[in-house]
Amino acid sequence: MAHASISIEGSLTKAAETARQRALVVAVCVVFCFAGVLVRLVDLAFAGEDRAEHHLAGLKPAEITFSRRGIVDRNGTILATNLHTVSLFANPQKIQDAEEVVIRLKEVLPDLNEDVIYERLISNRQFVWIKRDLTPREQYAVNNLGMPGLDFQKQETRTYPHGEMASHVLGLVGQEGKGMAGVEMAQQQTLSQTWDNARPLQLTLDIRVQNVLEEELAAVMKKYSAVGAAGAVMDVHTGELLAMVSLPSYDPNLPEALKTDRLFNRMAQGVYEMGSTFKTFTFAQALEAKKISLKSTVDAKKPIKIGRFYIHDFKPKNRILTVPEAFMFSSNIATARIADAMGPEAQQAFYQQIGLTEPIDIGLQEQGKPMIPDRWSRIKTLTGSYGHGLGVTPLHVLAGMSAMVNGGEYISPTLMAGQQPQRRRVISEDTSQKIRRLLRLVVKEGTGRNAEAEGYLVGGKTGTAEKAINGRYSDTLLTSFAGAFPMDKPRYALIAVMDEPKGIKESFGYATAGWTAAPVVSNVVKRIAPILGVAPVSEGDTSREDALKVAYELRPGTTNATIHAPKAE
Repeated sequence: MAHASISIEGSLTKAAETARQRALVVAVCVVFCFAGVLVRLVDLAFAGEDRAEHHLAGLKPAEITFSRRGIVDRNGTILATNLHTVSLFANPQKIQDAEEVVIRLKEVLPDLNEDVIYERLISNRQFVWIKRDLTPREQYAVNNLGMPGLDFQKQETRTYPHGEMASHVLGLVGQEGKGMAGVEMAQQQTLSQTWDNARPLQLTLDIRVQNVLEEELAAVMKKYSAVGAAGAVMDVHTGELLAMVSLPSYDPNLPEALKTDRLFNRMAQGVYEMGSTFKTFTFAQALEAKKISLKSTVDAKKPIKIGRFYIHDFKPKNRILTVPEAFMFSSNIATARIADAMGPEAQQAFYQQIGLTEPIDIGLQEQGKPMIPDRWSRIKTLTGSYGHGLGVTPLHVLAGMSAMVNGGEYISPTLMAGQQPQRRRVISEDTSQKIRRLLRLVVKEGTGRNAEAEGYLVGGKTGTAEKAINGRYSDTLLTSFAGAFPMDKPRYALIAVMDEPKGIKESFGYATAGWTAAPVVSNVVKRIAPILGVAPVSEGDTSREDALKVAYELRPGTTNATIHAPKAE
């Protein structure tokens, strides 16, 4: 019995060993089989790529893949990047039945144009594109067709994750891999440095602020049926642009974006007469030169006649105004008298100092060139004091406004992170402080009341100008509000512009800046202040507001320093 037991046990051991050996052989075979399949798949992939490269010889650059650095905002959020994709091409010489291929392709790629693809497939060429940037699902479906003559090519596609947001800043890339607008075009050389591809180009934009500004501009643009809008937010101490918007925008992800007129950048490229926002500069110049003080008065009893022209007020007071009143009520008459006291040469020099006479380089090729008078005559001085008869971009006004409130230093705006701006003093700290008080007065009691954002001490100036079309002024308007917050210690300047807004019942038929542009600023400030860490005024704390107050009551016997009417020409 013991012998039989040993014999059986030995047989079982031998059988188990044989089974293990067979299992090992099978496993090795399976591994080799999978390895063979993998090698074949890689071979096919590279063979397809090799075939594509072979066909690409002598083709246009538009059909060659490219590599490009990414773009991020100030916080590292991706604004533009490259994604690996595949595109479908065909060799018409290997297509046996073009009509059948078109039918089968249409089943899995329903957006194809059948006529266009058919013409390509019956051509005498050896390489034609069928569709670029297929999704993985589309690639799988086409591959399952198993049709000779079709193949895939690996590529890189420029992608903008936020769609239309910041499109006028970012621009877009054409199929040749070249920037066609915005940062993509202006920074082409930098973005094409593939050796530094791991380090993206950083902009000063904050995509959160950009989103808020775009939403608020779009809402008011729709409400007042405007044809366009623009706006920006700028750090008054660094010149960094945290947001810059032009509407309508476009989606840089779509190839057809290149064919739209929406590429025009209203904020940096559009040159307009910006109206009464210029009064800020006129009053600052006169205060700096001590031609006026906050206690001076100005004769605004009747329109000014210069030759055959008259300078009127939109809502005339028909009396002598204090300087704060003249600014708060946005008096053209008073502003023109102040400018006349300064003279053409002084005005021209001041406008040059605050950057209003030259294009602004923020890192884009879209730069609007100011339209300034060939001869800075007296009448041009008077009308130019309130933004009539000369044109600048909204960006010019924003940069100038920043200099008025930040202590008197002009700082060139920029979109490029780390760029050192140009700086120059244009007014004194004392004058800047007085201007801040006047700007706050406009929002508290003047034409900019709808820009008020409770707790954030907003200040600014409205501007409503008739648009010149074909050399003639029309009934269409360009409205704007340029301001800053918080006015006791300004950190950010901002501007909102509406292009051809129409009056509505709610605004009593008016489409002026107080109705159309000022509310944008109010809503933007309330939304971005918490994002940017700007704390509101504590409830019950009146000290900060009190520091900005300015007396403007017209008191009897204060007309001895009045600036009176200039002599008629």
